[in-house]
Amino acid sequence: MEIFDNEANTYDSWYESKLGSFVDTVETELAFTLFKPQEGMKILDVGCGTGNFSIKLAEMGCQVVGIDISEKMLAEARKKIEGRNLDIKFYNMDVYNIDFQDGYFDGVFSMAAFEFIDRPQEAYDEMYRVLKEQGHLLIGTINLDSRWGQLYLSKSFQENTIFRYAKFKTMSDLQSLNVNEIMNSGQCLFISPNAKDEEIGMEVERSLSKSEKGGFICVLWKKKR
Repeated sequence: MEIFDNEANTYDSWYESKLGSFVDTVETELAFTLFKPQEGMKILDVGCGTGNFSIKLAEMGCQVVGIDISEKMLAEARKKIEGRNLDIKFYNMDVYNIDFQDGYFDGVFSMAAFEFIDRPQEAYDEMYRVLKEQGHLLIGTINLDSRWGQLYLSKSFQENTIFRYAKFKTMSDLQSLNVNEIMNSGQCLFISPNAKDEEIGMEVERSLSKSEKGGFICVLWKKKR
């Protein structure tokens, strides 16, 4: 998709900054505290982008399929795994039409992609369809109800970044996708999006968790039927 294709070459550069690296650290910690990959599991990574979490899952011994609608994002992901012995396959595929049979995956995983999904229930139902019974499904996304959500809705971000295409969700929005099979949920990224370098760290993050709403939220479901 063109809007994401245009971001492909520079997408990973933000994670090289101190703030970007910290964001990745706390989001990864939250995701893997809730969703516990085990070696040999078949995992679908929805909206995999340049392969950030696909690679992390594969490094933990999972068999990973990463799907995304941007071929250029996928090209960057494929470059990152060249010469590495990682069990990952990347496909250009739409979340509304996942080309795998019912119950194919042990787990389904989606981080930092759901904010760009216009029809969340339809997307969730398709992800749920390809999940095995007793399998786990995790979605992590920017929290609308936070300082980070406010930033992404600000005029400058809406005019100048890809987030003008985003449809942000709250924790309640995510939980409403399937209220009966929620296993756990959590939030992170309590630091300000405008934090100075000296304010970026786990000590400040933990302190702010007592008073702030997390800028990133995750919900974990278990398929019981």
